[in-house]
Amino acid sequence: MAKTSQVNSTLPRKSEIPIPIMSSETLGWQPLLVEEFQQPPGGIDLPEAWAGHSIALCLAPRPHRISQMVGDRRYTGLYSKGDISITPADIPASYRAEGNDHYLHVLVPAQFFQSVAQQTAELDPTRLELVTEFRVRDPQLEQILMLLKAELYKGGGGVGRLYVESLANVLAIHLLREYSSTQPRIPRHPGGLGDHQLLQVSEYIHAHLDQEIKLVDLANIVSVSQFHFSRLFKQSMGMSPHQYLVQQRVERAKQLLKTSKLAIAQIALQCGFNSQSHLGKAFREATGMTPSDYRQH
Repeated sequence: MAKTSQVNSTLPRKSEIPIPIMSSETLGWQPLLVEEFQQPPGGIDLPEAWAGHSIALCLAPRPHRISQMVGDRRYTGLYSKGDISITPADIPASYRAEGNDHYLHVLVPAQFFQSVAQQTAELDPTRLELVTEFRVRDPQLEQILMLLKAELYKGGGGVGRLYVESLANVLAIHLLREYSSTQPRIPRHPGGLGDHQLLQVSEYIHAHLDQEIKLVDLANIVSVSQFHFSRLFKQSMGMSPHQYLVQQRVERAKQLLKTSKLAIAQIALQCGFNSQSHLGKAFREATGMTPSDYRQH
């Protein structure tokens, strides 16, 4: 589907390239670029190829006919809501829709994909190939993409970055398992994290609650890949690293609300939320009341 802006690119958009109605570009997400498009019938040639692996999820409520050319492969047929296309990096492509198009586009940098392959499956990145797919149905992949879309609309910036990094790793692993020509076996690590490892991770999180905490930083503490860290942490704690981080930030906010006279906006920043409204939303979800009500309770 239509080409989007490149990750961290400072190049201006070309006039013929449609502008997304929502984009993660301003949210500072790493490593993915996630954008949603709505556009009238038409198309575009992409002779310079993609900067990364491209995944497009059809969101259009009514089926419409699409013609695609990726390298020397051609596809023409109906796309309907839930259909997914995958275009590997560095392959010229063209696309034309005969009806009103609506889709979510995710760009996965090739370097990130190769890094996950090396760390998780010990694959040689020079031998790694992603397979071109037209109009596939994949409920698990669709769920990952819809979670990214939901996070895009939350606009949480720093609060949601750890969650997005986790989803990025899950996405890369799924692509490796299902759409890689090598079909790697992903090793599993039973048993979760040990008590000492959990303490190390917990201490790091509490020491940096007011800062941006990246998944790679947590994974490095216990010397495992980001993908395996997320799985092991959830096995041990019963929640994802992102959920645990939000929980601990809310707990810190509760303490400050009861023991300090700081303004709620200041408390939000000290707890790692990027605004008072983001603290309020997380606080209500966790406690059922607003920070102001909690302070007065």
